[in-house]
Amino acid sequence: MGKIELREDFSLKVPDEVEIPYIEGDGIGPDITKAVIKVINASLDKAYQGKRKILWKEVLAGEKAYQEVGNYLPEETLKTIKECVVAIKGPLTTPVGGGFRSINVTLRQVLDLYACIRPVKWIPGTPSPVRYPEKVNMVVFRENTEDVYAGIEYPASSWEAKRLIEFIKENFKKEIREDSGIGIKPISEFGSKRLIRKAIKYALENGYPSVTLVHKGNIMKFTEGAFRNWGYELAKEEFGDLTVAEEEIPVKYPEGVPKGIVIIKDRIADAMFQWVLLRPEEFSVLATPNLNGDYLSDALAAQVGGLGMAPGANIGDGYAVFEATHGSAPKYAGLDKANPSSLLLSGKMMLEYLGWKEAADLIWKALVKTIQQKIVTYDLARELKGAKEVRCSEFAEFLIKNLYEEEE
Repeated sequence: MGKIELREDFSLKVPDEVEIPYIEGDGIGPDITKAVIKVINASLDKAYQGKRKILWKEVLAGEKAYQEVGNYLPEETLKTIKECVVAIKGPLTTPVGGGFRSINVTLRQVLDLYACIRPVKWIPGTPSPVRYPEKVNMVVFRENTEDVYAGIEYPASSWEAKRLIEFIKENFKKEIREDSGIGIKPISEFGSKRLIRKAIKYALENGYPSVTLVHKGNIMKFTEGAFRNWGYELAKEEFGDLTVAEEEIPVKYPEGVPKGIVIIKDRIADAMFQWVLLRPEEFSVLATPNLNGDYLSDALAAQVGGLGMAPGANIGDGYAVFEATHGSAPKYAGLDKANPSSLLLSGKMMLEYLGWKEAADLIWKALVKTIQQKIVTYDLARELKGAKEVRCSEFAEFLIKNLYEEEE
């Protein structure tokens, strides 16, 4: 057994038997986590015949952690994830309008997991509300630590809000209603550029033709507008021979952009929601500030079957936590009913991150085959004519059966 070694260039040295911590999650978390671990283990067995394996280590967070140790995110959990470098987690409940702060946001900030990466691709046979879901093949890179998620927020009538309102009024002559809650939206050059750098590198390494900067810079000129400007600056300074700004194409490449050159585009956020519906084939990698990416990645997930089919990862410089992108759905807790595909596809991303692509490919093929057989959980069964509805654990068993039969 061994732990992942994080090299100076943030690449990973992964032993053949590697310890990976997992957080079950709240609500449906235990059901889907159990199913996903079984499928991942089967993919490793099939791909590597016992030569590679994951030794799973449960760590606590969320409601289970609070019940057992009186803390929603114990220091021991953070310590273990740092030691092991890579982890996977089920959904964790976040109270709305009060209560404790989001554990998901805390994990991202404490571990500096500055990029939320959400690949969105349709699995043939999956029910979709759009006419051509096969045209959707995008990867969202969402900045994870800044913007309105930074946690600088104060309730209406608090002394902090009153003091800020007074300060702004006295020093900047701007009027804010006295009964306002106050939030601050920081977007830095450092945070923006490292996110966009990761997005461009990903596009170059994986053969994507473009990176689109999604912003509301026409209104928020010095935060989201700056995000856009810094993106173009970075592309020119660090990837000048490998990228081209969309507006420069007629001059630089009048006969067409050569393969291997990434086009840098930008789109206003609200208009982007229209373009991903009307012209999804024109976009591949999207780089966004925090809030835009949150909205947009969920909207894109709807086009390929919903959040139950959407994987996600929070990745920094080496450290990575892979997660289900949906909520904890407490009303389905313990019913063995939920769709584990979001967490499973996140597990596929994790295997790719470890460099274990053969096992990751087996999971994708098994998922495609099972859905095309119309063997699905309740969320897809209600939208899919002639479907066989199965429980979460049964869905995992069908996946494993199809996985072992692959190429036999």
